Amino acid sequence: MPPRSLSESDKREWAKFALLIKPLPGKPTFRAADLPAPASVLPPWPKPPSAIPAARAKPAAVAIGGQPAGVDKATWQRFRSGKLLAVRRLDLHGMTAQHAFHALSAFLRTAHAEQQRCVEVITGRGSGESGGVIRREFALWLNLPDIRPLVLAATHPHPANPGSVRLLLRRIR
Repeated sequence: MPPRSLSESDKREWAKFALLIKPLPGKPTFRAADLPAPASVLPPWPKPPSAIPAARAKPAAVAIGGQPAGVDKATWQRFRSGKLLAVRRLDLHGMTAQHAFHALSAFLRTAHAEQQRCVEVITGRGSGESGGVIRREFALWLNLPDIRPLVLAATHPHPANPGSVRLLLRRIR
């Protein structure tokens, strides 16, 4: 196969790049005079379409028991009152905080991938005044960047049971 020859625009691009490189000691430096003269003025590089946002806005923090934007009133009432049944459950009793976090992350990713809408996580009440470590950390975990995009809303299925949290997952679009 015969070697390919470079076009004039390829040679100009290579020469521009070569100006940025520092040569090894004892090697000749590239001179700007070695640049070939442009044959014609090239149009500027096209800008990306404005329909694609540069960065998505961060979703608002999940608050356990608070109605989020994006959930209609009827769905929120069914979810909050427990009429929207949880399809899967995860029990975090007896786990260390680190093990519980990894189990929660894997559980939510699997449930979201399987397009489950409502799941329940049992954190337990804990023995302290403010609950156990997992219960205290749970709200923080829901707002971490790798979990937050999966969860739409969170609430306790019954006001008398703060050791269980029901989660409404986002739909895959």
